[in-house]
Amino acid sequence: MVRVCVLYGTGLSILPNFISQLYDSEINVLRSHSKWGDVPISAINDNSNNTIFMIYRHHSDDGSVTPPHLIEHRANIHASSSTNSDFIISLNSVGTLSSNFSPGDIGLSVDMIDFSEHSWSFHDASAVHSDRTSIFDRQIINNLEIIIENIQQKSVQKIIVAQCNGPQFESPAEINALGNMGAEAVNMTLGPESRLISELSIPYASIIYSANWASGRNPNDNSITIDHNEVEKFGPLIVKNISKCIDLLINKYI
Repeated sequence: MVRVCVLYGTGLSILPNFISQLYDSEINVLRSHSKWGDVPISAINDNSNNTIFMIYRHHSDDGSVTPPHLIEHRANIHASSSTNSDFIISLNSVGTLSSNFSPGDIGLSVDMIDFSEHSWSFHDASAVHSDRTSIFDRQIINNLEIIIENIQQKSVQKIIVAQCNGPQFESPAEINALGNMGAEAVNMTLGPESRLISELSIPYASIIYSANWASGRNPNDNSITIDHNEVEKFGPLIVKNISKCIDLLINKYI
């Protein structure tokens, strides 16, 4: 029996319903309580007695979408830990700088450049310094690489992701600077999540999907603007393949 916790965002809001239909299994809604806030958790059992716990990172009490710079990541990651999962998978949409990672492609994050203005930690009373030499679990990454390559029928891009605050998209100059430092994609939530999970020592991997060209990097016209509504459209288009990744990972590779 495998237990996995999946963190997902606005572009994949249909994911719990899709996975529920995939296994013909109902969604059980749980709730995690902590001093950082309550977090709803959708729990689904597959056909092999594995359990998938899903946390929508932008949840709110009133149904609105919490913007990335206001997410209480400690509540979300505490909730992930409370599921006693064997590992955590975060699903992250990214803006791509790489011509080899076009919008619509699924890849893997293998390292981070984090420029968050806010520092995230569970240890505010006394300093704890967590190692981040290998942020993402190598065995899970290797297994996911095989799975994604079989699904997409092409080599999987392993990407260095730069964390930016949001909620605004980056400027072309910012993207160029990040690219010069080694970034291949940008995201607004992966940095805080990865830092907090590092403190918990839970095996962890990030499946990323390219939702748009980063600012100034569209190969058709570098002056094309980024439309958030267009970015959000990519999630539903790839939810089937994302669900396959999770299913194959817990049933064949773990």
